[in-house]
Amino acid sequence: MALEKPYLDVPGTVIFDADQSRKGYWLNQFCMSLMKAENRARFKADERAYLDEWAMTEEQRQAVMARDLNWCIRTGGNIYFLAKIGATDGKSFQQMAGSMTGMSEDAYRAMMVAGGRSVEGNRFMHEAVGAPAASTGAGAGREVV
Repeated sequence: MALEKPYLDVPGTVIFDADQSRKGYWLNQFCMSLMKAENRARFKADERAYLDEWAMTEEQRQAVMARDLNWCIRTGGNIYFLAKIGATDGKSFQQMAGSMTGMSEDAYRAMMVAGGRSVEGNRFMHEAVGAPAASTGAGAGREVV
């Protein structure tokens, strides 16, 4: 029996649950490897060769090479592990978060200092005009474009 997942109805949100954890296991293990200086050096010297050492999907490898953190999250990455990629590239967590929102670091900081994004119009996908009712069964998650 599939677990109910009402959080799949939240637009623009991927919850790191057990399913995401299983999906992203090797991606997240790769990220953790970047805690060692010698692994960071190997990754920076030849990203593709280093990524090929991990049992990640090709999509996960492409997401890492593109430095598209939203894509990494959709493929099972956890932001706290993905932060190791940003640190390897010399990026702050704030810079990374800004890139995920399409904002500059300064604009992102200002938004967060002002209280963050408004929840108005962002509560549930099923409330969007013309949106189909959300399914909460396993695998029901979908991205809002």
